Amino acid sequence: MIFSTTILNRVVATSLVTTSVALSPIFGAIAQAETLNGAGATFPAPLYERYAREVKKKYPDLKINYQAIGSGGGIRQVTAGTVDFGGSDAAMKDDEIAKVKNGVILVPTAGGAVSVVYNIPGVNDLKLSRSVLPAIFSGQISNWNDAKIKADNPGVNLPNQPIKFAVRADGSGTTFIFTNHLSTINGYFKGRVGANTAPKWNLPNVLKGKGNPGVAAIVSRTPGSIGYVEYAYALKNNLKSALVQNKNGEFVAPSLQSANAALSTVNFPDNYRVFVGDPTQGYPIVGLTWMMVYKKYASAAKADAIKKWINWVLKDGQQYNDDLNYTKIPSDVANRVLQTVNSTVK
Repeated sequence: MIFSTTILNRVVATSLVTTSVALSPIFGAIAQAETLNGAGATFPAPLYERYAREVKKKYPDLKINYQAIGSGGGIRQVTAGTVDFGGSDAAMKDDEIAKVKNGVILVPTAGGAVSVVYNIPGVNDLKLSRSVLPAIFSGQISNWNDAKIKADNPGVNLPNQPIKFAVRADGSGTTFIFTNHLSTINGYFKGRVGANTAPKWNLPNVLKGKGNPGVAAIVSRTPGSIGYVEYAYALKNNLKSALVQNKNGEFVAPSLQSANAALSTVNFPDNYRVFVGDPTQGYPIVGLTWMMVYKKYASAAKADAIKKWINWVLKDGQQYNDDLNYTKIPSDVANRVLQTVNSTVK
């Protein structure tokens, strides 16, 4: 009986030690776990979703939630202080930055192309020149067999039917990238529509979709339609993308390579805010996307989590950009951004 009691005591003691050892890391993880909530641009949403999955492999206790609500929504949420970080493809303007109580840093995370997608059965490799594309989206050209479109596409059987337009229903950085390019190359478009996240299109046959997914869905199911979406959404939805004429007169299809060529000459100022209107080479409708982080957070733990997240995105995370057809941020620029974030965020 003495032997049995001794064995039992040892078993109980061993079990308690084992349980303690097993639970200690769990309690430690709970104590150190941090969730970061972000919202904004749909343009980089596929990339940010990948980031959120991959970062947990290095930091299991860091959870990232990102809601793709559009760039306008991202800026509003950051201004209101209701998220830990925002996302926008339209860099915040000075007056918007001034409204952020805790200060804000613009962190470039990726670049990419905006595809001009269309649904014309039987028509492939549609070409749109620098004069025709803005004329279409400013309402000067309203039928697919217009002589000017036919001149860009000799021998192509274009239908005699009205053009249906698919545009964003929400404030959108993708829209800004698109309208910024058209405003840069065409004075009439600039005066009638302008570079804007939520322009008044004043077009016939306008169909509005929420986010890049919404516009992609409209074009996919609507013969005779044309719209604009981030390149990854064009690929994902098997949409046809037009070849767009660049500054050198070349008709270029959107691709990772042509977007890289267009963004290769971009110079980043100290605030990392860049507006790419009409690049000298590559695919011409390109832009950057930013995460917006505060300079001051409510707790040191939250600030540390943000710095951990941004450091991972600009170091480890960039390897995933190519996989999803986004351009990378040049390493020298990434290092400058990290110096700013690591020394400023508190």
